[in-house]
Amino acid sequence: MAARFWAIEEVKSHATGKVWQHAYFCPMTRQQLFEQIIRKQSYLCVGLDTDIDRVPRHLLKKDDPVFEFNKQIIDATKEFAIAYKPNIAFYEANGAKGWESLQKTVAYFPSGVFSIADAKRGDIGNTSSLYAKAFFEKMEFDAITVAPYMGHDSVTPFLREGKWVILLVHTSNPGSSDFQLIASKGSGKMLFEEVMGKSKQWATADSMMYVVGATRADKLSEIRRLAPGHFFLVPGIGAQGGSLEEVSKHGMNAQCGLLVNSSRAIIYASDKEDFAEAARAEAKKLQEEMKMLLDAYL
Repeated sequence: MAARFWAIEEVKSHATGKVWQHAYFCPMTRQQLFEQIIRKQSYLCVGLDTDIDRVPRHLLKKDDPVFEFNKQIIDATKEFAIAYKPNIAFYEANGAKGWESLQKTVAYFPSGVFSIADAKRGDIGNTSSLYAKAFFEKMEFDAITVAPYMGHDSVTPFLREGKWVILLVHTSNPGSSDFQLIASKGSGKMLFEEVMGKSKQWATADSMMYVVGATRADKLSEIRRLAPGHFFLVPGIGAQGGSLEEVSKHGMNAQCGLLVNSSRAIIYASDKEDFAEAARAEAKKLQEEMKMLLDAYL
C-alpha cells in the first residue's frame, strides 16, 4: 500500500443543511515525509532484496517463502523504518510467483511508510508510461527509481500527481565512474552534475529525489549544493561499507533530506529462526544512531 494519510473534508447538503465528514486518502508529501522522520527519529529505508536462496530454511515449507520472510521483516522493523524498498530484480527472477510475492509485500506495508520500487526503469515515452502504470497503479508504490540516460521523455511519464521519481545520478558501484564522472569539454561539469541540473527543469523537490551512493560520502557536500532542497536516497550503508555519520554530516538539509537504505545488513542479520529478531536489532541500532545524528546535524 502506498504511504497515504487520512484527510477529512466536510460536505454540506444544500437541501437540508446537514454536514457530513468525508474521509479520503492523500499521498505522502515532502512535509509529511519529514514529519514521519521527526516522529520516528529515523530516516531508515529497509531494502527488501529478498533472495530465495538466502531465506531461512524453515520458511521454505511455506506457500510463499519470500512473502513470509518479508512479512516478518516488516513486522520486526516497522517501528524504526520510514521507507521500504523492494529491489524488483529479486522478484522478477522468480517469474510469476515473484510478482505475486511482490504484490503481497506491497499490500502488507503499514500505513504511513514510504514505498519505493527499486526498478531502475527508463525507456521511450510510451514504454515508460506502461512502467509507471505497473508500479503506480497496479502495485501502488509511492516512488520508483529511474535511469535518466535516455533523457526527459523517458523520465517525465513517471511524474504523476502524488508520486515520486528517484533519479539515479551518483551511484556507489565500482563502474559508476565509467560515465557519471566524465567531465563535459564545454562546461567542465561532470555528467552526473549535468543530469541533476537538467532534471530540475522537469520536476521540483516535491516529486523528485536523487540516488547518491554512501560510499561517496566525501562528495555529498558538493552534491548537496547542487540540490539543496531535494531528498537523497542513499544506498551503501552497512554491507557496502558506507559511513552513516559521514553521510549525515555532509548530506543532511533542513528537512533531513535523506533516506538511508540498508538491505543485507538488516534482512540477513541471521539465517536462523531468529532472523526477524536479528533484523529488528540491526534496524534499532541504526535508528538509535540516526536519532543522535538528527540531534547533531538537523
